[in-house]
Amino acid sequence: MNSQLSRSVRTPGAVLMGLGSIVGTGLFVSIALATQIAGNAVIIAIFIAAVIAALNGLSSAQLAANYPVSGGTYEYGNRVLGSWFGFTAGWMFLTAKSASAATAALGCAGYLLYLFGFEVSQTFYTALGFSILLLITILVSGGIGRSNLANKLIVGFTLFGLAALVVSSFFINGVPTEPVRLAFDGMDIDSLLFASALMFVAYTGYGRIATLGEEVAEPEKTIPKAIITAMIVIILLYGIVALTALQVMGSEAFGNTIDGEAAPLMVVAQTLSLPGIGLIISLAAITAMAGVLLNLILGLSRVMLSMARRGDLPEFAGRINPASKSPVAAVWLTGLIVGILVMTGDITFTWSFSAFTVLIYYSITNLSAFLLTKKQRLYPRWIPAAGLISCLTLAFWIQTEIMLLGLGLIAVGLVWHAVVVYTGNRKAISQ
Repeated sequence: MNSQLSRSVRTPGAVLMGLGSIVGTGLFVSIALATQIAGNAVIIAIFIAAVIAALNGLSSAQLAANYPVSGGTYEYGNRVLGSWFGFTAGWMFLTAKSASAATAALGCAGYLLYLFGFEVSQTFYTALGFSILLLITILVSGGIGRSNLANKLIVGFTLFGLAALVVSSFFINGVPTEPVRLAFDGMDIDSLLFASALMFVAYTGYGRIATLGEEVAEPEKTIPKAIITAMIVIILLYGIVALTALQVMGSEAFGNTIDGEAAPLMVVAQTLSLPGIGLIISLAAITAMAGVLLNLILGLSRVMLSMARRGDLPEFAGRINPASKSPVAAVWLTGLIVGILVMTGDITFTWSFSAFTVLIYYSITNLSAFLLTKKQRLYPRWIPAAGLISCLTLAFWIQTEIMLLGLGLIAVGLVWHAVVVYTGNRKAISQ
């Protein structure tokens, strides 16, 4: 049986896969969450997170060019740093992104219900989220080609909706210069760095391009180009959308939308009072959440595939369907885990938890990139060094209870890994 995935994703598709992972919860939720914490200084937080994400993006790009296989930093850590770092990266990715996927499924369900004005029980709400998860899982299990097409349609409509919001605000309120002027007023360093950590999570979808490395055509060229392109687009998009929201509502009112029933950008659209704009943004929020869920299941299943190949997960998760060239077992195992987590979708907790675990994940990414040989490196060594220091700094600016929970989960995972190693069930993979 052929155990390799099909290399069918080219640069445009890879860029859209990255955008599909980013243009969702990050735009429709995290900007408001960070604004609630940092106020007008959210603009600075977006910039700080963008710089750190760019450093991580370059580290991911050069690692993916050298090791164009599924698994992302799980594989890079194994090949450069050894199994303990590699396992920790994979464990953190599965933990963080499974919770994020559950939140995306529930968010999509909530926005659908809000759009149509339905008031339902918690049981119905959870069941709808589970149904959305089931549909997306079926779609992803059909292979990368079908997922790629669906992602292009989702990202296209979402970007159209955001463009409509920004253009509408420009014609009503003019160029959003006021939020820039107020960005430094009353700025608190603790709040700024916490908000920066939360915004960093909103950028990390570009890593999905690397986790799909085995399905990308000409990976040595395509992956770095796609990651850098996606990063440039999303930095500009986050800045423009944040400035628009602050110009329309002000920082206090926009930050408070995170506690309401609607997606924050829906409230911004409704504040503009233009016919049709609210509906467009509502639909864009729904498609964005669906896109995030699709890309998270893609990324999670590919990391599971890689971990199963090494023996860190059950062997059946490493099988490739010969017809669809898809890791169907890993996809459905991902869906099952996310389905369990759908029952507990607290977005504030999930986002903070994702921030810590993802920052640990990218710390390992940067350390791996720092140790590449001179021949392997595409960029100067100071880039992964700066990325590593930045990630570790922000990771320990998260709330203490979240940090301790994350460290506890790392310890549990390493105990499991020790059992696998010392029982001889771990497999060596060719470098």
